[in-house]
Amino acid sequence: MDQKSLLSKVFSFPNPVNEVASRFTAGVVAILGLISLITGFNWIILVMAFGFIARVLSGPSLSPLAMFAVKVFAKFAPFKPKYSPGPPKRFAQGIGAFVTILAAIFSFGFGINIVSQVLISVLVVFASLESGFGLCVGCKMFALLMKLHVIPESVCVECADLTKRYPVLAQ
Repeated sequence: MDQKSLLSKVFSFPNPVNEVASRFTAGVVAILGLISLITGFNWIILVMAFGFIARVLSGPSLSPLAMFAVKVFAKFAPFKPKYSPGPPKRFAQGIGAFVTILAAIFSFGFGINIVSQVLISVLVVFASLESGFGLCVGCKMFALLMKLHVIPESVCVECADLTKRYPVLAQ
């Protein structure tokens, strides 16, 4: 495999995405966020930020948590795989990266832990919704931005045309 194809393989995002793996990853993010909030171990925010950045850049390729979720948990979990489009999930990971980077800046750069805690609390709520109920707030924001034509349909054709995902709608 040449260097260019290796780089494109590492720095690509899966499409479709296995919801079982996504929900597991979100659950671990929620737990990490809670541990950070309860213990005051703000260094966990840096770990979370790394994970989000890695997942935005490469899906599971550079994220140990996502790799475990895809390669181990999703394969052995007692749940049937359910797939959804990758672009909204990548967008949601981008929001997580933004929030954790901002939380780290407030905590480590300015020493304003209350702002960091509020940001991580919001992240915990969103990650818990994804993990527990399959409700991806970032994905809903992605859909709204597509509807408002801020994100072009070409970014996710399947998202723009639900008949591709749900053929019964085409009838």
